[in-house]
Amino acid sequence: MNRLKPLNPYLKRYWKSLAWGGVAVVFYNVIKVLVPLVIGHAIDDMRHGISQQKILYHALRLLLVAGLSAIFLYITRQVIIGASREIEYDLRNDLFANLERQSPGFYHTYRTGDIMARTTNDLNAVRQLLGPAIMYSANTLVFACSALPFMYHISPRLTFFAFVPLPAASVLVQYFGNRIHRRFERIQAMFSDISAKAQENFSGARLIRAFAQEEAEIASFEKANQEYIRRSLLLVRLMAMLWPTLEFVLGLSMVITLLVGGHQVVSHQITLGQFTSFNVYMVQLIWPIIAIGWVVNLFQRGTASVVRIDELLRQQPQIADDPALLRCRDTIGPTLSEIPQSDAASQPPCAIAGSIEFRNLNFAYPGGPPVLEDINLTIPAGSSLAIVGPTGSGKSTLISMIPRLLDADPGTVLIDGAPIRSFPLAELRTSVGFVPQETFLFSDTIRHNISFGRPDATDLQIEDAASVAHIRTEILEFPRGFDTIVGERGVTLSGGQKQRTSIARAVVRDPRVLILDDALASVDTYTEERILTGLANVMQGRTTIFISHRISTARNADQIAVLVQGRIAELGTHDELILRNGYYTSLFEKQQLEEEISVTA
Repeated sequence: MNRLKPLNPYLKRYWKSLAWGGVAVVFYNVIKVLVPLVIGHAIDDMRHGISQQKILYHALRLLLVAGLSAIFLYITRQVIIGASREIEYDLRNDLFANLERQSPGFYHTYRTGDIMARTTNDLNAVRQLLGPAIMYSANTLVFACSALPFMYHISPRLTFFAFVPLPAASVLVQYFGNRIHRRFERIQAMFSDISAKAQENFSGARLIRAFAQEEAEIASFEKANQEYIRRSLLLVRLMAMLWPTLEFVLGLSMVITLLVGGHQVVSHQITLGQFTSFNVYMVQLIWPIIAIGWVVNLFQRGTASVVRIDELLRQQPQIADDPALLRCRDTIGPTLSEIPQSDAASQPPCAIAGSIEFRNLNFAYPGGPPVLEDINLTIPAGSSLAIVGPTGSGKSTLISMIPRLLDADPGTVLIDGAPIRSFPLAELRTSVGFVPQETFLFSDTIRHNISFGRPDATDLQIEDAASVAHIRTEILEFPRGFDTIVGERGVTLSGGQKQRTSIARAVVRDPRVLILDDALASVDTYTEERILTGLANVMQGRTTIFISHRISTARNADQIAVLVQGRIAELGTHDELILRNGYYTSLFEKQQLEEEISVTA
């Protein structure tokens, strides 16, 4: 039962429904247990003469009992199965919400296919455990407890012999149940692998076709699928052994009942009606006892899935708000500049102006070498910074610390003079417009993709943001304009169009801090110039950070930081860095030469 502890909060939440379901189970089985008595009484009554009146009387009694039993069976299924659906609904919401809160590092550990398998297949197994498994278990237990006194009243000796084989059924259920649990865990793990492989292939379909690897991937998937089938067939064999074995035990019990009971009827120890009632009880017990095998299967599957789901629910975000964090009590209050410097760090931030400071920042990924070393950099509010440097120098890592996609050591990153961790994540990220290096668009309309970070954006605001990103004209040329569906990950758009849509998505939020991580890499120099011209107005009064490999993007920034091997090698304006004759100068001259060659060509 320890495996079911994670479900306790949900069971407590719906205890009233489950309690009413329990009441309905009791009434259903108490009424159902009367059916054999009515049949037995009718048979004994007919022995003293058969009449139309007697037949009608007993038929009506049987119909009444059967009708009441059906009503309570309906209530039982409606309440208990309904509660299991409600718990499934809550579990799915809690699971999704917890997954949404996880930091990026979480998704480096758990593959998307594995997560999808747990949120679908495993969740369904838990619902089966909380619905049909509970209902059939309760029905079997209550009916057996209700029928046993009546059977004992008919004949204690017959009852004893009829139930002699049943302990063997209990042993079989226990033996097979443990083995089913272990095998189902392995099956679910393999199902996760198959789901992950399918997801990766669907997402990378273009790459697979480009490298002509369709047959290789089909063969690889078939191999994984064969292993899944092999494991599933092992479980099927167990179930194939469990059910017939249970039926054999029950058949043996019925044979004993006929032999012993028949002898008692012949010797007039019990009446024919009582013997019939007893046999009806045995028949009514057959399905619940056989169902134990199915219930055991559901229970073992469900408990294995509870463990897998609980593993996800227990995951805590690596990056989260400090529990002791005080939110700003007033939406209108003094700005940070009006607060005494000594009290600034202790004040809850009300609004973000956009001043950013990196102070003695060092950073390394878990188990890896240092990525950033001794970074000291101040970006005044409303100014612009361009970061250039070779690939792998830590540029994206550095700017990922501003919206806390990565967490730096306490006190090494400050916003408006206050430690970044003193800002609630929601407020911090709402103030940042971020265009990541890897563009991601949802399988939705262009309109919804642009307004993703600001659902209340008007059509005019969306179109203005698209104009700034220099993509409005191209969107309007599509048959459905801004209502065009872009396909999964924006597959119907070019690389440049996807990047510009991402820029529009960031701009429409009207953020205090705008970050573009190599966001113009997929556009030509002409389009780049048009976008930068549009961004010039947007950048007024807000902090803007560019990462770029092009001097044309960086040259007009208020300051330029050159990052080499995780350290700031150069810092200054375009003209200042040109005079230093360092990495920046070398990059500038190389790109000038490339432009001259392209023009003459």
